[in-house]
Amino acid sequence: MARISVTPTIDLDESELEESFIQSTGPGGQNVNKVATAVQLRFDVARSKSLPEYVRQRLLQVAGRRLTKDGVLILTAKRFRTQERNRRDARDRLLELIHEATLVTPPRRATKPPRAAKKRRLDIKKKHGTLKRLRGRPAED
Repeated sequence: MARISVTPTIDLDESELEESFIQSTGPGGQNVNKVATAVQLRFDVARSKSLPEYVRQRLLQVAGRRLTKDGVLILTAKRFRTQERNRRDARDRLLELIHEATLVTPPRRATKPPRAAKKRRLDIKKKHGTLKRLRGRPAED
């Protein structure tokens, strides 16, 4: 079985990828009507044995609309005029998504605005309120 290296610790089993070729839209002249050059790549994220659990969970979040209810990631590549280049493009995009899922963002540390910023904000609010008050009708004597 062929393995596709994603990171030094993660390898995808090529048998987990399912490719189908569909007719593409866009440039290509008559060729576009005759040859199925677009690639639809399917990868079952939910049942993949190649991915560690934390990467699988992150990938399910990162994938967004490209994910079916069953946890299958579908990527369609139709940017190029040849099957091979579209196939490579779909695989590259899959590897990029998995690589993105391996990166864990550190949790945000809650901070408070500095005292000077609070004072500036309140001063601006007072100035704005005064300006609005002065726009009103003049008081009658």
